Amino acid sequence: MIPELDSEIGITAHSTQFPGIGGKIRKNPEDFLVREIISEKAQNTIHDKDGYAVYVLKKKKIDTNHALSGIFKQKGIRLKALGLKDASAITEQFICSGNKGRAIETFSTEKYSLEHIGFVKKPLSKKDMIGNHFKLKITECRPGLSSFTESDKVLNFYGYQRFGSKRPVTHLIGKAILQRNFKKAVDLILSFTSRYDSKENNEIREKLSDEQNYAKYFDQVPLQMDIERMVLGEMIEHGDPIRAIRIIPVSLRRFYVQAYQSFIFNHSLSAAFLDGENMFEARTGDICFDSDSIIGKFDKRLVQNLALPFVGYSYYKKTRFDSQISKILKREEVSPKDFFVKEMQEVSSEGGFRQAAIRCTDYVSSVSDDVVEFSLSRGSFATILLREIMKPEDPMQAGF
Repeated sequence: MIPELDSEIGITAHSTQFPGIGGKIRKNPEDFLVREIISEKAQNTIHDKDGYAVYVLKKKKIDTNHALSGIFKQKGIRLKALGLKDASAITEQFICSGNKGRAIETFSTEKYSLEHIGFVKKPLSKKDMIGNHFKLKITECRPGLSSFTESDKVLNFYGYQRFGSKRPVTHLIGKAILQRNFKKAVDLILSFTSRYDSKENNEIREKLSDEQNYAKYFDQVPLQMDIERMVLGEMIEHGDPIRAIRIIPVSLRRFYVQAYQSFIFNHSLSAAFLDGENMFEARTGDICFDSDSIIGKFDKRLVQNLALPFVGYSYYKKTRFDSQISKILKREEVSPKDFFVKEMQEVSSEGGFRQAAIRCTDYVSSVSDDVVEFSLSRGSFATILLREIMKPEDPMQAGF
């Protein structure tokens, strides 16, 4: 049975036969360990001489963006991460300066530490991060973890955190932006409620569903709702939805659109799999990624991984998945050209391709039958592999 939350984000299938062991994840931060992996080439460029400073950021109970914001406030320097890590884990990742100069001395706070490890001649980028290694504990589970042998048969869905986890709204905001319904986008940001969110949060959001209440309840909006407060303040002062959305950092605005693209991708992957398409082997005419993540047509002489279109304004129709994708776009009342947003061009997206199946390596389950370790390539979600192992009835209750 597919949980309701899965269906809401476009995941309507399981791809493995494993019955699932149930249980919970993230009961303690120490139960979810993530270590970023950079390419050997990038690793070899780190040296002791001058250049762009490279650091390792270790953190707990704080997401990457808020940690970087804290570093800026304390040290006055902006650093860039190769990938984003959420707050519900203990994580280790690479951070790089965008400017040459003296490095920050190693320092730590209650939630994170920053260790300077060297310099590079040019800043590290997202392309240098090739994956993540995970060590995860599943508590309160049934026996049988060691019997899971289908780590090579997991569809590469976008995970729950892509859509807001306990408040799955990011893709809905993205769709509203693409449909040029900017007032609806503002309404979703401020007043979308979820059964998984706290009673207090839902109560204030219900009050904000009426525009007449904006000024009255502004001071009651919790400080942690920083985006909501920014949008609300702009609406109170100017009443212009486009201007209110533009107050949001451009990276997050783009993320809203990307979340909707992820929603369509999840639906496309589900539909193709349920229609009987082989999603784990490429064939003649398919678009694939090779071992160096270079995209091209299927070539039986190469080791390649099947890819599906990631819909944008340059959507490539000539794949065996166009019938499923076209039906989804028609049902959603959007078209590829909608992904070019004339009124807000900075969030436009041409689309591309994404791997159809998770590429999992170094998979090991422990003798204690509740700990699993594995590495995933960049962009794949550990929670999606865990979804196949645990088969949770309620992902949020299970810690997803």
